[in-house]
Amino acid sequence: MARRELVLIGGGVRSGKSAFALRRAARFGDDLVFIATAEALDDEMRERARRHRAERGARFTTVECPRELEGCLRDLDRRGSAQGVVIDCLTLWISNLMVDGASSAEIDARVHQLAEILADVRFPSVIVSNEVGLGIVPDNAMARAFRDITGRAHQTLGHAASELYFGMLGQLVRLKPAPLELVAPGC
Repeated sequence: MARRELVLIGGGVRSGKSAFALRRAARFGDDLVFIATAEALDDEMRERARRHRAERGARFTTVECPRELEGCLRDLDRRGSAQGVVIDCLTLWISNLMVDGASSAEIDARVHQLAEILADVRFPSVIVSNEVGLGIVPDNAMARAFRDITGRAHQTLGHAASELYFGMLGQLVRLKPAPLELVAPGC
């Protein structure tokens, strides 16, 4: 069985990653699924989620999946109707697992499992993630663990990805496949 298309989009906060991910996923078809890993735990997040859902429009069905990402993907694969999936975002999924007490080793194993599932499902996938390793070394153990776990996750998924993009300063640069190219100026 051929490996499914996997697109990984990383970069800074508010760099245009999510908007680009939606445009990139539009190439997959009209029956698209948006997997949200955020939890709307306060009024501001509820309003943000509502606004984002409206911006995505009817083309995307939203599935909230803050922790059991692997199960959500398997369920979508069993149903067989999704033409493509956007997962937004990996870093929130990792932080949710950490807050629930998952160890670094458990999260690393789940990331590897996630990569395997994404290679085997019937639909192509786009994953959005925040690059957290470009700043100073965090001053507490949990933040350092988060940075390290996320960095390893990016390595695992970046290796598995057929396309790799990095967002910064409102620009998206394609890193993989080569050559490097500015693909979304002024997102």
